[in-house]
Amino acid sequence: MTERVVKPVGRGFLFLDSHPAGCERVVEDLISQVDARTPDRKPVALVIGSSSGYGLAATIAGLARYGIDGVGVSFEKEPGRRTATAGWYRTAATARYAESAGRRFHFVNADAFADTTKDDVLDLVAKEFGPVDYLIYSVAAPRRVDPRTGTTYQSALKTIGTPYTTKSIAFEGTDPVLTEASLDVATDEEIAETVQVMGGEDWTRWVDALAERNLLNDGFTTVALTYIGSELTGPIYRQGSIGAAKAHLEQTAKELSTRDGVKALTSVNGAAVTQASSAIPGIGLYVSLLHKVLGAKMQTPIQQSIALWDQLTGETTPDLDEDGRLRLDRWELDPAVQDAVKDQWNAVTQDNIATVADAAWFFAEVRRLYGFDVDGVDYEAETEVDVAWPAQSSTGA
Repeated sequence: MTERVVKPVGRGFLFLDSHPAGCERVVEDLISQVDARTPDRKPVALVIGSSSGYGLAATIAGLARYGIDGVGVSFEKEPGRRTATAGWYRTAATARYAESAGRRFHFVNADAFADTTKDDVLDLVAKEFGPVDYLIYSVAAPRRVDPRTGTTYQSALKTIGTPYTTKSIAFEGTDPVLTEASLDVATDEEIAETVQVMGGEDWTRWVDALAERNLLNDGFTTVALTYIGSELTGPIYRQGSIGAAKAHLEQTAKELSTRDGVKALTSVNGAAVTQASSAIPGIGLYVSLLHKVLGAKMQTPIQQSIALWDQLTGETTPDLDEDGRLRLDRWELDPAVQDAVKDQWNAVTQDNIATVADAAWFFAEVRRLYGFDVDGVDYEAETEVDVAWPAQSSTGA
């Protein structure tokens, strides 16, 4: 037993430790929000990026609502001198739930970009489950090593065309601070590398690997999760280097759908506080303002993931736009909502940021990503930090 008191220590929105009990309670809270269905057949699913953000929400929604079997893949750090990463603890909690619910769902801790990971995962799939019904791709990584060339690609958070300066939010202690962040223009090489990391090449390789192993079930559907967002964040996100990668992801969906036996879609999710999004300048302030405008009407990742599974399984009619993308973000991009957020964006100053933006909510949500500020957890008590990876699942390099 390795119990100790875990406190939030870090810089900005990055914490060095995670709270195991808090992460477990976060997973329990997500599960409690899902109403189960009784499908005629339990689908087999792969979720690539299953330990955090929308990938975690999709895993939990699939398990709790439709009883999926299958495999979740993520790349998390085990406990050592520091605690394990939050995703490690969330995965352990998700696995305990899956087992208690009688689901056969394994978790693999390895680099999703590696061919060896694909081989190991599909060996497991072939042995335990047979053909796959759904592949959900939700990978957020700063770099990618192409296993076939050995080349390391690094993503860039930069603009395309002209530099851009935006309002942003930071914190001094718990007090919100209005700041400015400036982004440089990406070079052609930086854009190309960002596409290599965050575009559709690895998604395609997962589908290729399944096809080569004859593991695509009749009606196989694959979905990559993406984001469009507001005009307020457009110059940094959708019109920037990240946006080029997202455009490549959407083009990949069209190309994959030309194959026999493959239906490929991108799912445009709404804004949320995630470990990836909180690092992007301007996004934190925008999400804080969005929540101030919408309050409880702001749809959470678990609500959107329930809608995603309902549409994938035919429980509800897919909400497709003119480009064939599933739209789970219409609540965010409603013109009235965006007008209200823009008004708040223009009005926010250092003097009023605590009231114009929902800064306290955003601060708490960032801490919840690491298992802190979760109701029902005693943060003065010692907690076991040496939590094992789920039994019957695997870890790898």
